[in-house]
Amino acid sequence: MALPICVTIILISSFFVISNDGVEAFHSIYPDLQSISVPSVTKLHRTAYHFQPRRNWINDPNGPMYYNGVYHLFYQYNPKGAVWGNIIWGHAVSKDLINWKELEPALYPSNPFDKYGCWSGSATVLPGKGPVILYTGVIDNRSSEVQLYAVPENKSDPFLRKWVKPKTFNPIIKAEGAINASAFRDPTTAWWSRDGHWRILIGGGRKNRGMAFTYRSKDFLKWIRVKHPIHSVASTGTWECPDFYPVSLKGKNGLDLSTVGKSVKHVLKNSLDKTRYEYYTIGTYLRNCDKYIPDNTSEDGWGGLRYDYGNFYASKSFFDPSKNRRVLWAWANESDSKEDDVKKGWAGIQSIPRTVWLDSHGRQLVQWPVEELNSLREKEVELSNRKLKKGEYVKVTGITAAQADVEITFSFSSLEKAEAFDSRWVTAENVCEEKGSRNEGGVGPFGLLTLASEKMEEFTPVFFRVFKAPKKHIILMCSDARSSSLKRELYKPSFAGFVDIDLSHNKKLSLRSLIDHSVVESFGVGGKTNILSRVYPTLAIKKKAHLFVFNNGTEHITVENMKAWSMKSARRN
Repeated sequence: MALPICVTIILISSFFVISNDGVEAFHSIYPDLQSISVPSVTKLHRTAYHFQPRRNWINDPNGPMYYNGVYHLFYQYNPKGAVWGNIIWGHAVSKDLINWKELEPALYPSNPFDKYGCWSGSATVLPGKGPVILYTGVIDNRSSEVQLYAVPENKSDPFLRKWVKPKTFNPIIKAEGAINASAFRDPTTAWWSRDGHWRILIGGGRKNRGMAFTYRSKDFLKWIRVKHPIHSVASTGTWECPDFYPVSLKGKNGLDLSTVGKSVKHVLKNSLDKTRYEYYTIGTYLRNCDKYIPDNTSEDGWGGLRYDYGNFYASKSFFDPSKNRRVLWAWANESDSKEDDVKKGWAGIQSIPRTVWLDSHGRQLVQWPVEELNSLREKEVELSNRKLKKGEYVKVTGITAAQADVEITFSFSSLEKAEAFDSRWVTAENVCEEKGSRNEGGVGPFGLLTLASEKMEEFTPVFFRVFKAPKKHIILMCSDARSSSLKRELYKPSFAGFVDIDLSHNKKLSLRSLIDHSVVESFGVGGKTNILSRVYPTLAIKKKAHLFVFNNGTEHITVENMKAWSMKSARRN
């Protein structure tokens, strides 16, 4: 029997505020949620195979790594409640990235240099020496941030349970000169350069210009800031959780961070504090002058490429040498109220870890759930060569629709019926909001109705819709939460993105959706466009949830092949 716990939240209205001397803020604390007695953790809407701790608040993934046959996931965690505050580093380990064992916290405030919080950072495995954590410590209630390091207390412990913070050198990096100490955080994994230095990036900003600072060191203890940021962009606000890594021009294999050469491009990802989403660019790393130059194939700013067009933030990748792949994680926050989170005793999950690589045309990244996820597949059902007329819905039976994995390929014979694209639509979200899944179209909307109630009072549609533009066809992918729940006090957005694919020779679109009670995590066209949605049905729960395939366009759609599986719950501890 789980005993009640008492949740104590830091009693300030905001962790730091915007003021004339440049202190920046967004982290809200909730005074009215202080000292609330929480019963045992509510299982309704808890995920079965996405990682989340047993209770309380979780946010950014920190420093994931593979070391001595074990995967380590560190994460921002509040041990005292289900809202943000009291941040420490939670720690879990796994042999397969899917089944996890929670351990005691890796880092928690214990010194003046991290008295007010152990914020995000990364892990680097030093050859011959082992892993080192670099993280941001908060030294006062104005959120003055410094960079710190920690090492395992016992490297022979296979789980690296305990970490120490040597006081001799900490803090190893302080804000200096014109750097704003309250916008100076989240050191990256380090890479080794031929000039004998390790390098890291630290996110920051100055006068609404986002930037990533470069620091270099020969011994991992004494760090020197490079005179200029590796890259910066005006009007993007503070950059958080930067990630910088090489990708191969050919194939799906990942690369160690130190890899350079003509067959390599680099990716720079930034999480935008102002908008709460992230974007990335692909470009060239000029290592001799410590500069990154994005290619001109995508926007370098708010409208740029995104890993995921849904609830996906503070992402972090790592190179997995055991399978030569780059693996990506992100935090998916709740979309209900903070009061709801306190009542249920938990908030936040991690996305399914994804393998990431460069698409063959070199203009974007592709992501796909790690192959180990397939080990949770149980009962399978299949549908093939099924034509869908306008307004037709086909129920998928024989699986647990609230906890499932679905892969489906749609085809159509003609694009003639595609609707004209309205040039006034600025974003994919605009299109999704106006058109939706219920409005009849030409080629689409067609896709899946996930977490649907028996009489369709609730459902979360994930679908495609094709439009005709002057020079090409535009493919919309949407995950629309507006009909996901009868409950009103929820954030129910129309998440959407465009898919970069030429349909002129191959009129097929594929979709994979991972359905996990309060999560619908979808991958369009092999992982070109991805959307993670958080939803909270009141009727379509557990055995009362249903799955449908649908078409609401005048063009007939064929389900060439669909496979759907019930998913086992991942093991926890």
